Amino acid sequence: MQEGIPSRTAFGVAKRRAVHQILDESPLILEDPIAVRILGPGTDTTFAVEPGEENNAFSRAMRAFIVARSRCAEDNLRNAVAQGVTQYVVLGAGLDTFAYRNTHEQLKVFEVDFPATQQWKRELLAAAAIHIPPSLAFVPVDFEKQTLSEGLAQTSFDFDQPAFFSWLGVTLYLTLEAFRATIRVIAALPPGSGVTFEYALERSFLTFSEKIAFDMLAERVAIAGEPFQLFFSPDQMQQELRSAGFSRIEELTSSDINARYFRKRSDGLALQGGVARLITAWR
Repeated sequence: MQEGIPSRTAFGVAKRRAVHQILDESPLILEDPIAVRILGPGTDTTFAVEPGEENNAFSRAMRAFIVARSRCAEDNLRNAVAQGVTQYVVLGAGLDTFAYRNTHEQLKVFEVDFPATQQWKRELLAAAAIHIPPSLAFVPVDFEKQTLSEGLAQTSFDFDQPAFFSWLGVTLYLTLEAFRATIRVIAALPPGSGVTFEYALERSFLTFSEKIAFDMLAERVAIAGEPFQLFFSPDQMQQELRSAGFSRIEELTSSDINARYFRKRSDGLALQGGVARLITAWR
């Protein structure tokens, strides 16, 4: 992230969630009535009348992954809440909208993000007249100057109680040291805590066509000033999480995600290839 500049990739992710609400057929993978509103007036008309590149194969596959990872995180959050978890931390929140459609009465939501991105989001929320609920706390953290623990300590977050974390669209941009620092914070919380995130596979694990698709995406984010830099093998990821103290780990490949969320869809929306995997790890 560049100091004082909000994330450009955060807008791209939000745009794909909004497009899902407008162009894809029911049942939607992620029901999100806020996704279009937060991007401003006229968004729904623009995508509906001029779908453009949103319907090419690459965009559809990317959209499928983005909505599936959010759905997976929210499914796991629901399981955590059923077990008594009352704290939800959205790491690298971007324009995530869960806090504004949260139906869990006792759940506190903490949105952690780069200060400039968070200020930009608050401006969009105000412009769209989207109410900020009292259950939400904004946690601006510049990770070059402050740790996640320090940021959360400035809020009502209770380190003596379990919490669930979503960490979507972030790990690819981190150093290994930053990745490890974050999972150590989560693993230090009481049993019942957990996290859902995705990671990028090392290049040697990709097929030729997957390498081409990944290179296209990597070029786009690099131009936006947010290059990918962190990759793992499946064995390395398992070792990182076990070493940090997580005891239960679920890993979903693209085939697993398609089987769970995209079976029998009439519009053919689905993931293509397997450059990234979804992980949920529990204490």
